[in-house]
Amino acid sequence: MSKITYRAAAYIRLSFTDDKSNESDSVQNQRNMLANFIEANADIELVSEFVDDGVSGIAFDRPAFKEMMAAVQDGEIDCIIVKDLSRFGREYIETGRYLRRILPSYGVRFIAINDNIDTLEDRGDDLVVGVKAIMNDAYCRDISVKTRSSLKAKRENGEYVGAVPIYGYMRVEGNKNQLVIDEYPASVVRDIYRMKRDGMSASKIADTLNSLGVLSPLRYKAAQARRNGDNTYKNTSDNTWTPKTVLRILAEENYTGTLVQARQSTFNYKIKDIVHKPRTEWVRTENAHEAIIQPAEFDLVQRIMRLDTRSSPAYGGVHLFSGVLICGCCGSRMVRKTNRYKGTEYLYYYCRTTKKDGCNLPMMREDELANCVLTSIKSHVANIASLDEVISKSSSQRVINALVNQIRTQIADNDEQRDTLNGYKATLYGNLVKGIITKDEHAALKTKFENDIQTLISANETLNAELAETLEGKSERLKWIEHFKHFETLTELDRRTVLNLVESITIKGKNSIKISFRYRSEFENALAALLGVPARAQRSGARGERRNDEVSEDLRQGANPSLSEVHSDEVA
Repeated sequence: MSKITYRAAAYIRLSFTDDKSNESDSVQNQRNMLANFIEANADIELVSEFVDDGVSGIAFDRPAFKEMMAAVQDGEIDCIIVKDLSRFGREYIETGRYLRRILPSYGVRFIAINDNIDTLEDRGDDLVVGVKAIMNDAYCRDISVKTRSSLKAKRENGEYVGAVPIYGYMRVEGNKNQLVIDEYPASVVRDIYRMKRDGMSASKIADTLNSLGVLSPLRYKAAQARRNGDNTYKNTSDNTWTPKTVLRILAEENYTGTLVQARQSTFNYKIKDIVHKPRTEWVRTENAHEAIIQPAEFDLVQRIMRLDTRSSPAYGGVHLFSGVLICGCCGSRMVRKTNRYKGTEYLYYYCRTTKKDGCNLPMMREDELANCVLTSIKSHVANIASLDEVISKSSSQRVINALVNQIRTQIADNDEQRDTLNGYKATLYGNLVKGIITKDEHAALKTKFENDIQTLISANETLNAELAETLEGKSERLKWIEHFKHFETLTELDRRTVLNLVESITIKGKNSIKISFRYRSEFENALAALLGVPARAQRSGARGERRNDEVSEDLRQGANPSLSEVHSDEVA
């Protein structure tokens, strides 16, 4: 028997396996081939085996591969045996570096059975190894291109291609590209949005969820996996709710039923660093799945998070007017302070710009401001309710016609812009020939014009769909009325009401404030359609004397006839 001179490691790799709990048949086949080879070569002794099952060969940071190289460095093995060169690696530059430099420097013999490569016997010269490595690399590139194309087509078709479902959803049984609501996490998502609407900070929401024992997304995923017999997820005690997790859920547009994908990618099939794409390159599919959060509620929460607000650790929430009060003197945001006198607590809002810097606005007591704003909101809601009654009685067609004209005007404007851009695009080649612009400028301008034209085409497609709905009486543009009418029975002012109805409150003086309500332009357009005058003319008239000759009989007999007066937004 020949003397055993080599302590060998059998390296086995498979790119993908459907069942991660069991070794695939291909792994077993590789193991059998390597065992038979070692048995037929008495000078080789198998001392260890390393398996990367379900790991790509394009990168070399594979767990088992790294363990094997550590054993090489420690002198535990001096021979590596693989089924073929592609099992060792598919990236030809790095594969060549290992075979030509790293392994020889440690005195390691390399054997690829099917490729007839054995560095001891000099079988497999540099040219053969290089060609095989390049072919393996090209195979990876081809697979990458096909995979990316397939995923792109699925995204554009509205199919979900994420590795795991979004928290709050699960895959449809039998269709991994379709999402349905998973009720337990969906209820948690709704609670998170509710708490944010009610003024709680992200930190307070996280603390509340943890105190109630609600499973964090990672712990819920681990629990679900264990129920399905998958124990690969770790469920450590520190996997709790954090403010960052809460903020990520609050910013997730997929909860509105709009599937948003392709937000990030990698440079190529070799470099796996994450690249965050601009919003213009995201793939969006509306109504791709059932919504957990309604779009209006999602938009409200985004507005809340955009406000420059802070919450004290003791309170844990956001105060009534935080982020919406504006100083009428200098335009700064006003802040809240607490004064205590003889055991009584007084709450004020003031501007941080001092008199020394030219701001003379006095402090406003919170209770007085709240009463004034509540009265104004109730009056505005009553006005809108009257407007809704007028529209439903006799003037709905007039409002629809106004909306139709508005949409058609926008479509015509977009068509005009598109024709202008096409004209610019048509002159580019002539300017290139004349030497007015360079080739690079020609390419850049052509791409820009084509992108702008496509944007206008997409905009008109959306407007035409909206025009068809409007003509059928299904317009979305009057739903703002229902938004306000929800507050008809309002008796007390809270943070949620302020954010739902008010854009900003400008403090002009001790006895004068200006409230800018949400959906103001929609209100003006609807009222202008009823009065039969352009919105701008109606608005300017609202600042003066009431125009009784232009108000319909229904308005004059209603509970709140002075609808036009609300546009001044002035409260004294």
